[in-house]
Amino acid sequence: MADPKLAEGSVMRHVTVMSFTSSIGIMAIYLVDFFDIFFISLLGHREVAAAAGYASTLLFFVSAMNIGLSVGAGALIAQELGRAQAWYARSIATTSAVFAASLGIILPIILIPFLPFLISLLGAEGEVAEMARGYLLIVLPATGLSGMSMVFVAAIRANGAAAWAMYPSLAGALVNLVFDPLMIFGLGMDLPGAATATVLARIATFGLAFYAVTRHFDLVCRPNRAILHRYMRDIMSYSLPAVVSNLSAPVAMALVTRFITVFGPEAVAGMAIIGRLSPVVFSVVSALSGSIGAIIGQNYGAGRVDRVSEAYLGAMKFLGVYIAIAMIILVLLRDVLADAFGAQGQTREMLFIFCGPYALIAFFNGALFISCAAFNSLGHPRISPSLGWAKSTIGLFFFVSIGTHLYGMQGLAYGLLLNAALFAAIANWMSLRIIRKLPTQPHLASTDTFQQEDRQIAVEYGKPLYS
Repeated sequence: MADPKLAEGSVMRHVTVMSFTSSIGIMAIYLVDFFDIFFISLLGHREVAAAAGYASTLLFFVSAMNIGLSVGAGALIAQELGRAQAWYARSIATTSAVFAASLGIILPIILIPFLPFLISLLGAEGEVAEMARGYLLIVLPATGLSGMSMVFVAAIRANGAAAWAMYPSLAGALVNLVFDPLMIFGLGMDLPGAATATVLARIATFGLAFYAVTRHFDLVCRPNRAILHRYMRDIMSYSLPAVVSNLSAPVAMALVTRFITVFGPEAVAGMAIIGRLSPVVFSVVSALSGSIGAIIGQNYGAGRVDRVSEAYLGAMKFLGVYIAIAMIILVLLRDVLADAFGAQGQTREMLFIFCGPYALIAFFNGALFISCAAFNSLGHPRISPSLGWAKSTIGLFFFVSIGTHLYGMQGLAYGLLLNAALFAAIANWMSLRIIRKLPTQPHLASTDTFQQEDRQIAVEYGKPLYS
């Protein structure tokens, strides 16, 4: 049942509980991805690990669109739950899910014919490129399931149900963890086996997420033309900027991949390992950026501006403490991690760079994520794309080019670090300015997002799917 619980009680407790709880689900997903690379590395073919890295870069583009859609949906749902208008929240969640399903059909149709070209743009050649293409052919058709799952989980999180928001991810991770070694080693499928396990995991995640939003929280309604026509406009006003903003991250990854490719397959393999290790270690950072949007959104919708400021500053403090602890652990375990993957040469060097001062980049990226969540939840979704694209293109190219030219691979790492620090500072400054200017009167009316004459659509059609 929809309940604006995040607008009451201790803000810091909400930040802590939601972040740690959500991080369990996120960590489970990335931990399985981490084991994907680990199992693949046991095959003894570095080309396979490199292919997984190239495939992951392209999948990042698709995931960025789904994440952007879920971010926009989550921000609007949280606001409406804060206003105690559950019928609007159901209509938004339903329209977002339908759009995610449509996107899941259209994207594979567009991308699959161009996979050889897209993979070559990243620098992959020969057998590595063909293996990456095979992986993508299996995973891409499951895009729609992934997108709908993200929307449903965003709706659950916007409701403040931290535990339930992690259950679908845990279910998917468990399925993946069981089928990964079975298909890679037991059936001898190698990289295609890992891809098939990923698809099975997405099916499990979707199944439990759909059950939660329909049977447990009443957060979706039966889709019809009136609802889709009315609410698509509002969702796109929030989601399109979020999609555009999230697409900047894979562009940045693609640029970094091109820079790293110059150093050879060992360096690319090292990037693939770091790409799996980093989300596991810093899963709380990812969870924090998602949770803080729901907390800010509900309190903004309920007119609790004082709690909006408290939530934003509390999230920053929480982030700083967590990153400090994580960095200490990484430094202490860097030899163990490198040995576990059998990392040698440049692969080992890259892991050591990551398990050192470079890990501080997670703080700067986390600060930017928190600020972007605040922009979206407070009705300024267009700021995030501007910052994201400037950071991922002009800033990245400038700092990384200079760093790589002067100090090689280490220069590349510290160029990325400086770039992240600069844009985190800009985003923090802008967020605080917006929060200080928020109106002090309760933000309970729906006239800014939904015209009052549209209320009848939500009341008439936005009833629980199962009631």
